[in-house]
Amino acid sequence: MQTGTPERNTAHGRQARLILGFALLFVALLGFAFWNIVAGSTALSIPEVFDGLLNAQSPHRVIVMDVRMVRILPAILLGGALALSGFLLQTFFSNPIAGPFILGISSGAKLVLSVTMIAFLSRGVAVGSIALILASFAGAMLSMGFVLAISAKVKRMSMLIICGVMIGYICSAITEFVIRFADDSNIVKLHDWAMGSFAGLKWDNVLVIAAVVLPALVLTFLMSKPIGAYQLGEVYARNMGVNIRAFRIALILLSGVLSACVTAFAGPISFVGVAVPHLMRRLFKTAKPIVMIPACFLGGAVFCLFCDLIARTAFAPNELSISSVTAVFGAPIVILVMLRRQKEGSR
Repeated sequence: MQTGTPERNTAHGRQARLILGFALLFVALLGFAFWNIVAGSTALSIPEVFDGLLNAQSPHRVIVMDVRMVRILPAILLGGALALSGFLLQTFFSNPIAGPFILGISSGAKLVLSVTMIAFLSRGVAVGSIALILASFAGAMLSMGFVLAISAKVKRMSMLIICGVMIGYICSAITEFVIRFADDSNIVKLHDWAMGSFAGLKWDNVLVIAAVVLPALVLTFLMSKPIGAYQLGEVYARNMGVNIRAFRIALILLSGVLSACVTAFAGPISFVGVAVPHLMRRLFKTAKPIVMIPACFLGGAVFCLFCDLIARTAFAPNELSISSVTAVFGAPIVILVMLRRQKEGSR
């Protein structure tokens, strides 16, 4: 009996993969989010968690809502933003190793933000959320400008990646130099932030993060069609009616806003922007933006929730920096991507 044409069977297989892939991401997201609520230096039972969530007078309310939920939501939003920023940069440079951390964009945002924080804190002025994002965005755009200038001179993408890494090291070195001349009290605050962490955020910070990240996610999703055309080459995209100059500017601005928001509130976080898009391509067996954009956002959220869970609980009550944990799991993926590209290039 004929069960259908090969094309129809292939279409059904792709649809099944999409459904299973997104179902897996949603289950993982909910599972790690709940695990992050339950686990910690003070373990909570499931009834205590629901009591803290639903009862405003519960003794567990502070732990559930003001300590853990206020950390889980930024991990979801900022993890998704970082992975999405990496996907946009990989599209822009046509290179799966491009990412805000590897290209030095996060380090540039860290540098300008550190100078801004020291300037404000030395005068006893609290730094607002908008000022943090603007300073990070300025630093991200500064580093992006250097990367773009180098890309105009360098034809090999491997050399561009190396230059980006060097820019990151330079920005990090200058940041350390600047921090050394700050007041002792400011050094402690800057050191904790510079290591990378989702701790210490408030609900008003969460609202600002959502107000920045979610519109950027929607705008990126609306650009799915031109991104798909651009992936097939500039000539094809131009023939499809895409304004290449405006499109490239939009990619730079969106990736800059997303990575700047992450750096402003959680500090520099390594390898998420490179590892997650690669994992999502392997999971869904496609590079189509209409699939990759939501997949990267959900994948980045799951990845950061998982890493933050390890950072909080592995050596509790002591806490690891989130960037250290993401590097442990993300760096091997980057190495595999590089080895795979080397193998494909030698054929």
